[in-house]
Amino acid sequence: MKPSVMDLPVEQRIRLVEDLWDSIAAEQSVLPLTDAQRAELDRRLDAFEIDGDPGRPAARVIADLRRRL
Repeated sequence: MKPSVMDLPVEQRIRLVEDLWDSIAAEQSVLPLTDAQRAELDRRLDAFEIDGDPGRPAARVIADLRRRL
């Protein structure tokens, strides 16, 4: 029987997914935007230029989420 990724312990599978995601993120410039993605980015940029609200730092958002769990 051929080994499967599902035979790996959960910790190794998580690491594999993280490594795959990092490799995709490093090459994201080769992925073209769809028209819908480009329109959404334009909409968000327009909204920022109107209200100037940069949002909240990711660390604060994550901390708020963890407090709710």
